[in-house]
Amino acid sequence: MKYDVLQVLGMVLLVVGAQALVRLLVDEGERGLLDGLPGGFLPLLLTYAVLTATGVLLTGWAHSRAKALGRR
Repeated sequence: MKYDVLQVLGMVLLVVGAQALVRLLVDEGERGLLDGLPGGFLPLLLTYAVLTATGVLLTGWAHSRAKALGRR
């Protein structure tokens, strides 16, 4: 159950980060959820990229751990 929750959390991070990253690249003025983050375009871009990568890694890790336990 723990790995299922972590996998869902990773998918949420992935979706939110990727959607905000694409939105930022298409329309530089649309800053998304992290509008209050200090800095300009590049820090925000890197933050969304890290958020997306964290979602990918967390989802993959949780899936592989659940698979190792025979849950997948």
